[in-house]
Amino acid sequence: QVQLVESGGGLVQAGGSLRLSCAASGRTFSSYGMGWFRQAPGKEREFVAAISWSGRSTYYADFVKGRFTISRDNAKHTVSLQMNSLKPEDTAVYYCAADLWGTASLSLGDYSSWGQGTQVTVSS
Repeated sequence: QVQLVESGGGLVQAGGSLRLSCAASGRTFSSYGMGWFRQAPGKEREFVAAISWSGRSTYYADFVKGRFTISRDNAKHTVSLQMNSLKPEDTAVYYCAADLWGTASLSLGDYSSWGQGTQVTVSS
């Protein structure tokens, strides 16, 4: 198991930017695929972005393409989500998750470790 701790959430105006970070414990972080998901009130948790263990493969939900960028630093055991051009509909709790198979999965069920989440609120 790996422990994940998100940070960087907050309140921002529409059009603004935030950078989320996720710090992971464990010596095998570099072998994990990592993903970001989000959950808005009354809605199911949904995929946002994912990055493979090497960082060479990244995937994004259509609604964030061109606005969000996922990256990782295996030396620092961190994964980040740069969010630009934020919209009120991006308001949600954002979760970091680890896929111990190392892939950049789009499927929530492939992730076995989750952080506690960080709130992102975008005002109009």
